[in-house]
Amino acid sequence: MRITVKVGTSTLTYGTGRINIRHAEALCKVLSDMKNAGHEIILVSSGAIALGVGKMNLAKRPDDMPTKQAMAAVGQCELMYIYDKLFSEYHHTTAQILLTGEDLRNPERHQNFTNTMLRLLELGVIPVINENDTVSTEEVAVGDNDTLSAMVAVSVNADLLIILSDIEGLYTADPRKDQTAALLREVRELTPEILASAGGKGTSFGTGGMATKISAAEICMSAGTDMVIASGNRPENLYDAADGKPIGTRFCGRAAK
Repeated sequence: MRITVKVGTSTLTYGTGRINIRHAEALCKVLSDMKNAGHEIILVSSGAIALGVGKMNLAKRPDDMPTKQAMAAVGQCELMYIYDKLFSEYHHTTAQILLTGEDLRNPERHQNFTNTMLRLLELGVIPVINENDTVSTEEVAVGDNDTLSAMVAVSVNADLLIILSDIEGLYTADPRKDQTAALLREVRELTPEILASAGGKGTSFGTGGMATKISAAEICMSAGTDMVIASGNRPENLYDAADGKPIGTRFCGRAAK
């Protein structure tokens, strides 16, 4: 299988902006094992701004754009250093790709991106993708890595997109506020009720939330690609998601074809 995995800031880092070593090591170990089993792996990773904030010892995520972009520049170096180090321990090579929305909207640039991605996969490389926050502006930004991961998955004709989040999946209501909220194991249609149930942003360091994940699911399902939302607290969930087992919430794109 060709599998795109998106990992969020809340999975990779603590609230301090420092790397969650346990999660990062487990993630790279599982992805390396899945690659050893024959899967093609593409990783879309958030976390650059948070790691920049942690490295520069700032008290909180900045509000102004120049400082955000500066922290992204600092943090992206840290992020790729961590991935390169951890994946190399399992004898896998990584490649960094930074994208803006214009790279995916412009047909020629989009085709160049797709060609590069397919060649990297042929060479056995694990592409690590992030939005190019250092140069992204409102006009050229994708806006969040949930949407970016869906656009990447569709571009390379991935079989599956797995989004690792700080929540186990899609619930009938916000489980942080409603104890009666029930986890939906499978979604075959994005009904008005599901669209209405998506809330706002999750953590202070992240930019996503359930709304962006529903948007990603819509992109995937329209293209006939399955998508799974699962808890990032257990990277081992990736095994079950790839095997089609009932983990988190699966949005059935192939069934909708």
